[in-house]
Amino acid sequence: MKLSTLIAPRTLDMDIDPEITSLTADSRNVTAGSLFAALPGEISDGRDYIASALEKGASAILSLPGLDTMSVPYIANDTPRLMFSKLAARFYTGQPETLVAMTGTNGKSSTIEFLRQIWAHAGKKSACFGTLGVATDAGVTPLTHTTPDAIALHQTLQTLAQDGITHAGMEASSHGLKQYRLDGVKLSAVGFTNLTQDHFDYHPDMEDYFDAKARLFTELAPKGAPAIINVDGEYGKRMAQTADQAGLDVMSVGWAGKDLRIAEITPRSASQTLNLVWNGQHIKVELPLAGEFQVLNAVSALGLAVKTGVAQDVALEALTHLVGVAGRMEKAGASKMGAPVFVDFAHTPDGLDKLLRGVRPHTLGRIIVVFGCGGDRDPDKRAKMGVIAAKYADHVIVTDDNPRGEVPADIRRAVMAGCPNADEIGDRAKAIAHGIAMLEKNDCLVIAGKGHESGQIVGDKIIPFSDVSVAKEALL
Repeated sequence: MKLSTLIAPRTLDMDIDPEITSLTADSRNVTAGSLFAALPGEISDGRDYIASALEKGASAILSLPGLDTMSVPYIANDTPRLMFSKLAARFYTGQPETLVAMTGTNGKSSTIEFLRQIWAHAGKKSACFGTLGVATDAGVTPLTHTTPDAIALHQTLQTLAQDGITHAGMEASSHGLKQYRLDGVKLSAVGFTNLTQDHFDYHPDMEDYFDAKARLFTELAPKGAPAIINVDGEYGKRMAQTADQAGLDVMSVGWAGKDLRIAEITPRSASQTLNLVWNGQHIKVELPLAGEFQVLNAVSALGLAVKTGVAQDVALEALTHLVGVAGRMEKAGASKMGAPVFVDFAHTPDGLDKLLRGVRPHTLGRIIVVFGCGGDRDPDKRAKMGVIAAKYADHVIVTDDNPRGEVPADIRRAVMAGCPNADEIGDRAKAIAHGIAMLEKNDCLVIAGKGHESGQIVGDKIIPFSDVSVAKEALL
């Protein structure tokens, strides 16, 4: 594609009009014909790599204004990340006809996977992508980020469209929204789960975190688009007002939902009966999943499905066939006495709170929890998670999560400030084995924090580690 076509209708003062063969913000991926986006970042500055990109054959440079004259066309822009995303959308033009973006702190992965399953039940060729990768009926392909960078995102969308996918759901992280990665995407509907403390290593405060999420509703979703919002929390109510003021078609869901309300949940051993009130109509449906948070995610998916063309009765029938998401309240097995062992991704105070309260109605005996906190991430949540674990579990085992660049013992000490009576076992495999050894009849073990992850990040290395695999081995 000619550069003049790629940046049209903008004008560019240049003597040459090169053929652009690829776009990249990583100088290591530059080849002859690349447009290199030299973007300022949190850790490194892409402008430092312009010389390297030119040596490798870059045909154009996109960056902030103020750089010296170059031997190739230089596109100066005050918001180069935003422009880069729009260029990516022009370069990779394919996209599924129906595209839904879900944001919030917890529940995004499960909601869009449940939505994918409902679409599939309704006969739609569907997919979803985010933390767990790209999921279709054929399986799951890994992704590197919850919200991929603009190039990976539009490549993914184009590939899905080429494969015949007509309906796709995606996670929209606060990082992705704040860094303009989703700009240029044509959205059909949007959704919001909740907002609780997370990513305070990136966001200075809750207002900045909320504002990043709100971009999905105020700037990216087209006017009149459906917005399905869980209004159980204060931020949900506020987001519903924000979406309404932005001209979106708001559907409020949850315990406090005006359009789709959860009236009652009756827990079973591994399922639950839901009593819903949908626009005044009382509906009973069986959900083959345990945990209140699964209900919240399923109800959001239900609303999104209907708002994107699935008949209500078909969507409700699909709920009775939902399959849980890997690493989200995933049953790794059971002890010889039948005590279940669950693995979950809960890694925030709210996530751990919902998880432990969610398993309580399904557990006659003790709840034992194994968890830790990640390094180089928001340290303020560590003691808070310890308090929650001590409050809702009968026995707590504090272990290592992904310590990254921090001293693991320091992280555990911060967690145990909130649960001083907990067992401390740094080795995660030994901690899991200890929890399993403690199980008695009617007990339940919950292993929280890493969920689907297949590695443990220690320093700058990723050590192969799967909570599910380790638990299965310990159960033998």
